[in-house]
Amino acid sequence: MLSHIKSFIEITGEFTRFQFAVLASLKNIGKRRNMILEQMEKIGYDSLLLITITAGFTGLVTAVQASYLTNGYIPPNLIGVLVGKSTMIELAPVLTALVLAGKVGASIAAEIGTMKVSEQLDSLLSMAIEPADYLYMPKVVAGCIMVPILTIYADFIGILSAFGLSVLKYRINGYTFFLEMKNYFMPSNLWGGLVKAFFFGLFITMIGCFAGSRTEGGAQGVGRVATATVVHASIAILILDFVVASVLIGGY
Repeated sequence: MLSHIKSFIEITGEFTRFQFAVLASLKNIGKRRNMILEQMEKIGYDSLLLITITAGFTGLVTAVQASYLTNGYIPPNLIGVLVGKSTMIELAPVLTALVLAGKVGASIAAEIGTMKVSEQLDSLLSMAIEPADYLYMPKVVAGCIMVPILTIYADFIGILSAFGLSVLKYRINGYTFFLEMKNYFMPSNLWGGLVKAFFFGLFITMIGCFAGSRTEGGAQGVGRVATATVVHASIAILILDFVVASVLIGGY
């Protein structure tokens, strides 16, 4: 038991030190702008289809559940309010992050892990190139930018798909659907979800880079860190979801 606690404390300390090293490299962000744009394309554009499918079906399920759970309790025209708030505050940022933890987090861990076991990271150090500046920082910056942007896209797709089903299946007036959503909209609904998405993007990329940098054991080691990244990033997302929600909207 004590060995597990000691190991956890050591890894936490190493991860904290790793984060500070990456954040210290932000002073060179201007020199790495082309690499950041390349990573933004990999994280954002290459994930559009996956996010579209995820957000679209999430919106459909939200509309079905909202109609079923509120039947006989609140007017049907308020389904738009439930869909809008639940999508912007919770569903879009969390589900987008969980999907990206599997796609982006594992990809980053596998890429850096392969470089680690093939000694490419050591080669960078031998040429006085710091991996935190050259490899990790562009990925982290791109994640912090693109996850909120993908969350906004998921908001749009989720609400649009819920609107279509509500109008076609439940015969809700389309104008009323959006009017009630507008009447009950609060800026904190949107900004709360985007703040969550920012931290989700930060930790998905940080965990992927950190796990990859600690890879050992050849190809099997790369597979292990990719799997571990998905697990650890998903747990971090759920914990951060609670913490950020408690800070931003816990008083309501």
